[in-house]
Amino acid sequence: MRIAHITATFPPYYAGTGLVCYYQARELARLGHSVTVFTAADPSGEAPSPEGVTVRRLPALFRMGNAPFLPGLLALRDFDVLHLHYPFIFGAEMVRLVSVARRIPYVLTHHNDLIGVGVRRYLFDLYTTVCAPPVFRGARKYLVVSRDHAASCRLASFFRRRPSDVVEVPNGVDTDHFRPDVDGTGVRRRYGIPEPLRLVLFVGSLDRAHHFKGAGYLLRAFARMGDGGAGLMLVGDGDLKPSLVALAETLGIARRVWFVGTVPHRDLPPCYTASDLVVLPSFPPESFGMVLIEAMACGRPVLAHSIPGVRSVVRDGEDGLLARPGDMDDLVEKMRALLEDPSRRAQMGRQGRARVEAEYAWPRIIPHLVRAYQEALESDTDRHG
Repeated sequence: MRIAHITATFPPYYAGTGLVCYYQARELARLGHSVTVFTAADPSGEAPSPEGVTVRRLPALFRMGNAPFLPGLLALRDFDVLHLHYPFIFGAEMVRLVSVARRIPYVLTHHNDLIGVGVRRYLFDLYTTVCAPPVFRGARKYLVVSRDHAASCRLASFFRRRPSDVVEVPNGVDTDHFRPDVDGTGVRRRYGIPEPLRLVLFVGSLDRAHHFKGAGYLLRAFARMGDGGAGLMLVGDGDLKPSLVALAETLGIARRVWFVGTVPHRDLPPCYTASDLVVLPSFPPESFGMVLIEAMACGRPVLAHSIPGVRSVVRDGEDGLLARPGDMDDLVEKMRALLEDPSRRAQMGRQGRARVEAEYAWPRIIPHLVRAYQEALESDTDRHG
């Protein structure tokens, strides 16, 4: 098949949607498909393309946050199927136009809802009300990262109307790269983190687009734990970082908190194995939490909020724990309980690795994606004769 992936973000901007697109494209190319990724040119430079994949980085006429306006998308042609990674403000509408004009079917992956704060909230609400319906009506298949999240997200009504077109294609992880036996001792040396400290790890973009990841919430929870021989390392960067650094100072925990900035995705495994516990206290619109399966692949227990999507990734009490969202005392209690029980952490780590190998390794996921494309093409043939 000739497949085009259309995504607002892509490496070297390391976030969930772009990474999923990266690995899906790579695995499809390994199966012999012709894959082209269309995304915005990144001002920070170009990252290596996935092996066997053509990456077209189009100039943006302007940007609204992580949403680039790419007129070049209107030139899409000569593909069997288009794969839209949603949300993509501006890009989604262009995919819909191209699909109608050139009779190319498209599928969309619903990664998460658009939920902003302040003025952005009203703009996102207006966009979702006006622009989402035609984009969703035009898609041949809806790919969802979890049925749990799809049933409760803001666009759930579209999935309920066409349940036979909903396909669960979870996010995956490269289990050859993310492994428990990766040496993480160099990470502690590099950042001056004392070896005896039990280390909590947070991985996520520290920008307004990812405010829901809960980095500030985690800092406040960590401060409540007191100085119990634990440290906190935050991997990520963005426009919220200065305020988070200031918050750590205000909370009196700055000497036990390490902001290490952006770490290239290929260098993340040692960060996971250097830690004792990975915490992602995110709130909706988090739909999955890729860092959770990366941590599990590295044999580390995870702690997250029990919200739709995330709660389908973490099996509470087996490979990690789930805390009640908004109940900081519950998060603190569970964080403390795991840090104080190394044998339980080790057991959860082993169970997490086994589950990732069985359910979230990319070779297990890609066949579902290929089948969705094939069904989209069949439905298009039925529609047009």
